[in-house]
Amino acid sequence: MTDLLLPTWELDGPSLAQSTMKQYRNELTATPRFEQTVATLRRALTGEGGGYAVLRLGGLAKALGTDDDRFLRLATTFAAEVAIPFSPFPRWPLWKDIGVKINKDPGKSSGIGYNAFHMDLVNATLPPDYTTLLCVRPDPLGGGPSILSDAHAAAARLTEDCRTLLAESAYRYGTFFDLFGVGEEYKPFPILDGSDPGKGFVRFTGKMLARSVLGEAHADAARELAEELVRGQVSFMLQPGDYLIVNQRRFLHGREALGRGQETVPAADRRLLLQLFLRTSACDGSAA
Repeated sequence: MTDLLLPTWELDGPSLAQSTMKQYRNELTATPRFEQTVATLRRALTGEGGGYAVLRLGGLAKALGTDDDRFLRLATTFAAEVAIPFSPFPRWPLWKDIGVKINKDPGKSSGIGYNAFHMDLVNATLPPDYTTLLCVRPDPLGGGPSILSDAHAAAARLTEDCRTLLAESAYRYGTFFDLFGVGEEYKPFPILDGSDPGKGFVRFTGKMLARSVLGEAHADAARELAEELVRGQVSFMLQPGDYLIVNQRRFLHGREALGRGQETVPAADRRLLLQLFLRTSACDGSAA
């Protein structure tokens, strides 16, 4: 794969152009084990009991360098085999940097503290079907393991009364502006989004418990869900070149706190991830 000369991608509105996706697939189809890897990846994301996968691209990262455009194009090729890559943020490129800012809200994705379980763009009517994170640099101080939890399994362990409260449109979180291809603002919204158990989004973010005005009963139900998510969580440390793909219709994600002493680490050496969103059908390119 390191010898492949993949062309620079083109966008169609906020989405990766179909022509680019076709070019990439044509280049990699004949690569040994590519088809088997993609089939395994899809099963891990959508098969029974699945919902996330980590694609180990460390060998490619080491050979090419994580800052080499060729490596990012290869990662984009694998992403395009899952769904359509797109950027909901007009001001940012297709792949968005998530670095570390020591003066940022610690609970944010670029903060240094615990990043509670959540789905991305929770308050959009059409949130991304998949969120993906490519590790460029892990935390040199050894912190920041990724955490994931099966949202539907957590909800299934709750009482029926609790699930009834979570299915009511009583929850709010976040702002909504300058977005592409994610529908409209959803406010208020239900956490359990969909009439069929085990399907649809679980529109949850742990941040809503501290930063949103919720009725007591609805807040208590959300806290119970948060506890079940933690009870069922898995955690692991992403290494350079690891590519985490999360099916947002099944799993929620987050991050443990980074190692203490981030202020002693030069900014260029701190943890760095690249984020890319995927949708199972093309965005229309219009603003939300």
